[in-house]
Amino acid sequence: MESNQEGKAESFFKDFGKKIDQFLVEVKDASTRVEADLQKKFDELKVAGEKIRKEAENKERWKEVETNLKKAGDEFNNAFKSAFRK
Repeated sequence: MESNQEGKAESFFKDFGKKIDQFLVEVKDASTRVEADLQKKFDELKVAGEKIRKEAENKERWKEVETNLKKAGDEFNNAFKSAFRK
């Protein structure tokens, strides 16, 4: 009877070990997929960040253009007034 109990325990631990091995394989596969997903998201965020940076640069440049156009318009207005002043 005692050897029968040992057989059951050995069988239990053998099955348990196989399940643990399968679990570890699945965890490794999942971590590989998660790593790939995170890398993809990271790359997408880098592209989006670069796009935002370029848009910000363009906005700054357009603000400078707008400021200079306002100055030119004011100077043109002053010149026009000077030319047609009584």
